[in-house]
Amino acid sequence: MTRISLLATGGTIACTTDSSGALSPTITGTELAEHVQDLLPAHITLSVRELTQLDSSAITLSELDALINAIQEELANPEVAGVVVTHGTDSMEDTALAVDIFHQQDAPVVLTGAQRAFDHPSSDGPGNLLEAIELAADPLARGQGVLIAFGGWTIPARGAAKRHTNEIDAFISTTPIEVSRPAALSPASLSGIFVPVIAAWPGSGRELIDAALAAGAQGLIVEGLGSGNTGPQMGAGIQDALAQGIPVVITTRVPAGEVALAYAGAGGGSVLAAAGAVGAGYLRAGQARIVLIAALATGVDVRTLL
Repeated sequence: MTRISLLATGGTIACTTDSSGALSPTITGTELAEHVQDLLPAHITLSVRELTQLDSSAITLSELDALINAIQEELANPEVAGVVVTHGTDSMEDTALAVDIFHQQDAPVVLTGAQRAFDHPSSDGPGNLLEAIELAADPLARGQGVLIAFGGWTIPARGAAKRHTNEIDAFISTTPIEVSRPAALSPASLSGIFVPVIAAWPGSGRELIDAALAAGAQGLIVEGLGSGNTGPQMGAGIQDALAQGIPVVITTRVPAGEVALAYAGAGGGSVLAAAGAVGAGYLRAGQARIVLIAALATGVDVRTLL
């Protein structure tokens, strides 16, 4: 028999519709498991662990710490062949990468969820959950790191991005297949590390940079324009932050392609890189934030995680 541990955190896959038409997560992991139990191959058994019932937009670093610890605890049991996490789509890519950074075992961890609620007449949740469980039980998934199973696709955690607000195949990968996964780190607490995401716009000023530093930011993610550029005033604020020892990672609002800090000018990527800013590579803002938080939590150079 192949035992898979199902960890439930909420999300649309667990949502039902109230009298006003609003969605909220009310379905337990046990109920989700019961919904697909009869469809599972005979050799797969499920154990269920309830962690939270949250929309993933509400998941904090403390909940991420708890999830990472729960996964480690499940995989410490030699009877568990893999872990499936049910999760909301709003921040699934953030959580997937956070788990992947600290995932040192060969056993697969697979995240899944749904675009349509549990009580939707054509919910995609059961199909996604079934695929995730079968993937976690597949010997070929061992050693592949953390994966997302969604809409018929299997997507590595690193570079995953939600591409559409409501289509069934919600996720894509922004990272070319030849980009390797960095070595996993020993688990460390992420809670309490404050790294905001600040968006640039044409001619953007430095006000948001200054406000973030005044609020105690320990690092900054700047979602730049193009291949990683900002307005001159924002660029000056970024350089001042770097001079104070605050790490800055530059990503882009462009959906695809690598961040290349190449342009001159007061807010240009080349100037920011010369001052110490780091390009996010193929990672977009949410995953870049997770990488910088993990680097700060473990004391490693953020470049080693990109």
